[in-house]
Amino acid sequence: MIALSLAEVAAIVGGQQHDIPDPGLIATGPVVIDSREVRPGSLFAALPGDRVDGHDYAERAIASGAAAVLAARPVGVPAIVVPDVVEALGTLARAVVERLGTTVVALTGSAGKTSTKDLIAQLLERLGPTVWTPGNFNNEIGLPVTALMAGEDTRHLVLEMGARGIGHIRYLAGLTPPRVGLVLNVGTAHIGEFGGREAIAEAKGELVEVLPAAAEGGVAVLNADDPLVRAMNARTKARVVLFGEAPDADVRAENVRLDDFGRPSFTLHTPTGCADVTMRLYGEHHVSNALAAAAVAHELGMPVAEVAAALSGAGQLSRWRMEVTERADGVTIVNDAYNANPESMRAALRALAAMGEAARARGGRTWAVLGRMAELGEESLAEHDAVGRLVVRLNVGKLVAVGGREAAWLQMGAYNEGSWGEESVHVSDAQAAVDLLRSELRPGDVVLLKASRSAGLERVAEALLAVDGEVAG
Repeated sequence: MIALSLAEVAAIVGGQQHDIPDPGLIATGPVVIDSREVRPGSLFAALPGDRVDGHDYAERAIASGAAAVLAARPVGVPAIVVPDVVEALGTLARAVVERLGTTVVALTGSAGKTSTKDLIAQLLERLGPTVWTPGNFNNEIGLPVTALMAGEDTRHLVLEMGARGIGHIRYLAGLTPPRVGLVLNVGTAHIGEFGGREAIAEAKGELVEVLPAAAEGGVAVLNADDPLVRAMNARTKARVVLFGEAPDADVRAENVRLDDFGRPSFTLHTPTGCADVTMRLYGEHHVSNALAAAAVAHELGMPVAEVAAALSGAGQLSRWRMEVTERADGVTIVNDAYNANPESMRAALRALAAMGEAARARGGRTWAVLGRMAELGEESLAEHDAVGRLVVRLNVGKLVAVGGREAAWLQMGAYNEGSWGEESVHVSDAQAAVDLLRSELRPGDVVLLKASRSAGLERVAEALLAVDGEVAG
């Protein structure tokens, strides 16, 4: 965060100063919502949570060096008191971003946001200091906290935006107005909350509606391969750049191929030339993510050869997203357990299938250890059934469905597609999956773990990796 006096912060957010002996004291940031992350000069935002209230940790935050607390009530230590702490965070973020004049890149989509954000960040860092969303800090709290990480030298601010309803993205974009807006896809994530893909498209398209006009530098980067995203070109005044594998895409991939580990290579085409890309990431779905990142970087001035080199060297910055680790005994663990929706589940299974030939050549098998996909509403049964069937169609060797009702639907889909006997099994919880896998895995096997976060499959990965290992490849 740029340096601001407590008096300036109070004026920006319309807050009242309480127990502040020196209003001229400078808050240098960062703004934090966890008192354990306080550093000298921090501003601690006291938020009420499901189980704890941040106001209870105000004294600890000040003792750890915080300049003040942003609070909803006096807390007996230096505080700026506001009616709504979340709203004040957003107001402060907007003021800081406006002062900085940094280029804001915002992205949204049903699947691939975090991986694409990580790619964009790694590309734009080559052009200058860049701040980006950590993990999936993509809501009304995480986004302003991220924006307030920017400093005087920040050239690019890359912000992931999520939505659970109409108006959410418009609100987020109002906090940190973007010049470049990227829409990846419209899928079925959170379809239970939205009610249909058309409503999801309406929400995601809010991003391109708020962009500056083309004459003012606004750029909308849209997926040419997704009809609902392509149609958003009618909703924006910004200049439209299409990415994808469609022949008319401005930034497109040709000659896509996968190596034995499922890592893609392709020829990147842009309006200013082409170059070859060989990615370190796993799964063909990363081609679309890479094209999206390439389109953004190209628009911000990166030459195509440097874009290709950066994409070829890029890694995964966020945890539990297609993390591939080979154990000392030759078993490969693919930890993609951070979250799941039907689109990302299919992409992960196709990546596992691409790794299958190499696994079989080593005498190994492919295992899909899958759990529930949350927030699918009335589509939940059909979507879990379809994923179970896809496991069989992709010739994945073993399915382990973990958890309750939704896991049973996964296993039943596989059974109805022709996976009988030992080819698929339903177990009650993560520990049961660990016990099964520990007894069954053999050298050469490849194990994919994927589900919504609530399923806790990262615990299965951690248990299976409780031995020394190294990244495959």
